[in-house]
Amino acid sequence: MPKYNGSEIEVTLSPSKVTTQPFYVEPRNIVEDSVQDRVSAEASVLNSRVHYYSRLTGSSDRLLAPPDHVIPPPEEIYIYSPLGTAFKVDGGEATTKNPSVVTIFAIWNTMMGTSILSIPWGIKQAGFTLGIISVILMALLTLYCCYRILKSTKSIPYVDTSDWEFPDVCKHYFGEFGKWLSLLFSMVSLMGAMVVYWVLMSNFLFNTGKFIYISIKNMVLGSNCLIVSAGPVVCPYPDLDPHSNSSAGLSYHSDNSTALFNHWWSKTNSIPFYLIVLLLPLLNFRSASFFARFTFLGTVSVAYLIFLVTLKAFRLGFHLEFHWFDSTEMFVPEFRLLFPQLTGVLTLAFFIHNCIITLMKNNRNQENNVRDLSLAYLLVGLTYLYVGVMIFAAFPSPPLSKECIEPNFLDNFPSSDVMVFVARAFLLFQMMSVYPLLGYLVRVQLMGQLFGDHYPSFAYVFILNVLIVGAGVLMAKFYPNIGSIIRYSGAMCGLALVFVFPSLIHMRALRRRGELRWPSAFFHSFLIMLGAANLLGQFFM
Repeated sequence: MPKYNGSEIEVTLSPSKVTTQPFYVEPRNIVEDSVQDRVSAEASVLNSRVHYYSRLTGSSDRLLAPPDHVIPPPEEIYIYSPLGTAFKVDGGEATTKNPSVVTIFAIWNTMMGTSILSIPWGIKQAGFTLGIISVILMALLTLYCCYRILKSTKSIPYVDTSDWEFPDVCKHYFGEFGKWLSLLFSMVSLMGAMVVYWVLMSNFLFNTGKFIYISIKNMVLGSNCLIVSAGPVVCPYPDLDPHSNSSAGLSYHSDNSTALFNHWWSKTNSIPFYLIVLLLPLLNFRSASFFARFTFLGTVSVAYLIFLVTLKAFRLGFHLEFHWFDSTEMFVPEFRLLFPQLTGVLTLAFFIHNCIITLMKNNRNQENNVRDLSLAYLLVGLTYLYVGVMIFAAFPSPPLSKECIEPNFLDNFPSSDVMVFVARAFLLFQMMSVYPLLGYLVRVQLMGQLFGDHYPSFAYVFILNVLIVGAGVLMAKFYPNIGSIIRYSGAMCGLALVFVFPSLIHMRALRRRGELRWPSAFFHSFLIMLGAANLLGQFFM
């Protein structure tokens, strides 16, 4: 029975099963709805030839296996019937192909992650005008580098690359060093995402619990026990501006029960540890198929965030003043030297380079890959711009300074906000279902390379999961700044997987063909320098 794997056809031939061997049938002799025709002479000759090779394959010598020209291509494989007819067995590959619309939204859904919560903060760090320019330029740069990765498998001649991933391309050009380096930085991106998820889950669980506590206490004891600031937006750290008389934020009269609640329900001291009980057991599952059923929640979460941002902007209105280089008490300049913090966030926000080849394999019309990739990046860029611009422009200044915009813009809304509570609860459930998937990807990549098995033993898997969870707990307790975590991890993995490897691979491919010219070498070397500057800028800005 033939098996088609990628572009290889594996044929298991046994002398005892010669009546079930495959053979070629001309299209006019294929059985459809018409009367069954006998097998043609050409098909019979090929069938006899395969039977001849089947008697030779009793030897262990692979040279006696049927050569490639004897085995027909996969679309011309048929099953012989003892009745003298042949039936074509349709493979399931065609049914898994997606139309362009599905492919575009699959890329959009994959890229829409936690970075969307930090885009308004990044625009504030860069300045409103420079922030918009940075989003557009980073979208174009990362799109081009992603395009280079998509084309990298096509530039390798005389090798079947139909089932290759990007690490395989790196190995082809740079050997084992390239393979392990690409794996290392892929792990950095996954670990960075898992740490950010732990920090955000601690944040969302804290605010969700606080909302429930406030609601119950108000119902039981009356509204006088807790007085929430009348402002719809809060500044969690109002001491950023010591001269401000604004009373934005959450103020309440504390009693013994509130103090006890705050002690046991702390965003940094207790909540990160409570999550261990919930999530560590889930990471030890052998398969992540159960959690994959909830990936659709990502699309729903982003859609709800866009609705929430639109509604908040409509209620708050726009508050903008343009000061090109000088800051004021309430507004930031349009151009700031802190813009590398935004480019670091955007590197991870537009990062899909390590899985773009896999996503595009499922596109029904392969000739539209470049167009669909470009449209997906356009959709992602517009989504980021919309959320970032709307939150920045609608942030009420005065009475609050634009400097109050948090790395997680949901922190700028009080715990008592019902619509924000729904967003936090929804995101919490979504992240708790996606977190085990990320842990599964880390395990598959790391354990598969080290042990050749995705689940070598419970002990190894448990130790790896303890290290993963420990990193998240430490960051959630001592450095719960998702903006900085995203920008550092994004700049680090982006240097290798977004800028360096795609550019070097393209230049080496051109050089092997004798087509490398100095404009191309200069441009791609400049891209590598941009990636290095992006990483260095995170440490000096």
